[in-house]
Amino acid sequence: MHAALLWTINDFLAYGDISGWSTKGALACPPCNYDSQSHWLIYGRKFSYIGHRRFLGSDHKFRKQKKSFDENVDIRLAPITVSGGEIMLQTDVVNDHVFGKKKVNLTNKRERREEALTVWKKRSIFFFLPYWEEHVLHHNLDVMHIEKNVVSNIIGTLLNLDGKTKDNLKARHMGIRSELHLEKVGNDQTCMPDACFHMNASENDGFLQVLKGVRVPDGYSSNISHCVKLKERKISGMKSHDNHILMQQLFPIAICGSLPTIVSRPLIDLSCFFRKIYSKVLKVEELGAIEKRIAVTLCELERVFPPFFTVMVHLVMHLASKAKVAGLVQYHWMYPIKR
Repeated sequence: MHAALLWTINDFLAYGDISGWSTKGALACPPCNYDSQSHWLIYGRKFSYIGHRRFLGSDHKFRKQKKSFDENVDIRLAPITVSGGEIMLQTDVVNDHVFGKKKVNLTNKRERREEALTVWKKRSIFFFLPYWEEHVLHHNLDVMHIEKNVVSNIIGTLLNLDGKTKDNLKARHMGIRSELHLEKVGNDQTCMPDACFHMNASENDGFLQVLKGVRVPDGYSSNISHCVKLKERKISGMKSHDNHILMQQLFPIAICGSLPTIVSRPLIDLSCFFRKIYSKVLKVEELGAIEKRIAVTLCELERVFPPFFTVMVHLVMHLASKAKVAGLVQYHWMYPIKR
């Protein structure tokens, strides 16, 4: 009997452990490799992974719009996926890495911190397989965890949940969107202007009331209404499958009457993207169109939620291209493994 390893299926943290690419920091996106783009939020102490205009067509109108994005014109090309041979060349550097504790400095002189030459921490052990270098897809991006994190970011930001919202005083120090800059009120107070996605009390209640009144057939999902807390105005306790149902079926309905079109339209497009990518029938030509559309959707979200882009939100950009190689997402997600 002979067997061959096609690819690995794991969450994003394990992705870094298995592949050897660091999934933290400025270059946290493995598909983008060294062409990853991120913006360090000085006071937020985290990276925001923006810059999705490079995935658009060269003549798209968004590329020349400065004020709506980061005050720059973007003429860059989309990053090219690295091959197994290129990964072998990049990981040649880590072969000389010495593991273990460093020697004790007896001179008590301050040592300068060495600059990291590579993001790779190791060469994956799977490259010892004779065919692994020729694989087009080595490690899968788990759609289940990506969708869960995207929903968590959206809900936390829209409901302004403490500790979960991506829009706060620290996140607004990006030097863009002058209308959202902090304003001084009096001598010792600072006011944070409401963004376009801010919901007042009545809109917030209307959004939650829709989800609270949801009734689904037995076995379709858990009772999501139990996760909705009207008094506290928050949603908590949802599992991965609950986020899946909320994103694809309920979310577009709930936000229609609570958010302006500039906010609701890209969020509904994002919901449609996940619904299409989860389809039981996928065609390569359709995936190409889906990939082009999600690039526009992410750019529209950048105009609304600049600090909203954690690396998990950015990874949505690569799901369609991975599906072109691996096929239906049902064959490379983590739902069967989690259960």
